[in-house]
Amino acid sequence: MAEDNKDNGGAPAGGAPQGDMALPSIQIAAQYIKDLSFENPSMGINVRQPQIEFSVDLQAKRMPDNGPYEVIMKLRVSATQEEKTIFLLEMAYGGIFVLERVPEEAVQPILLIECPRMMFPFVRRIVADLVSDGGLPPLMIEPIDFAQLYRNRLARASAEQGQQLRQA
Repeated sequence: MAEDNKDNGGAPAGGAPQGDMALPSIQIAAQYIKDLSFENPSMGINVRQPQIEFSVDLQAKRMPDNGPYEVIMKLRVSATQEEKTIFLLEMAYGGIFVLERVPEEAVQPILLIECPRMMFPFVRRIVADLVSDGGLPPLMIEPIDFAQLYRNRLARASAEQGQQLRQA
């Protein structure tokens, strides 16, 4: 039995490729703040228990000439207390990703789930620092379930498509 492996260089029978030669890969080429706005209209107010509203939107597109992909995470965070705005933060945070050996059907989920997951720790830190530098206690954003956001996006698109078909 051991003799059989000597003929093919010690590789297991069946000719399956060894190592990571065929595995898909995701590389972050760059991360950057694309747009940023922080307003602090109620400086000096005694902040007790503000109402925090948070929204996130994801966009992904391929760069020209079949280049890498750009993923943009848009955040909007507002804090109010007793009908007064304490702060408003809006940020578009971008990442440039190189995908190699990724099957076509996996590209969109990777761009809208895995890439934002890789960017999130940096976004979280920027938000915490901005709010703190604005004279307020740092805001630590809870982890985001990007897979659930993706499922919600697919459900919304499916519902819109169904509604368009009914109207036709």
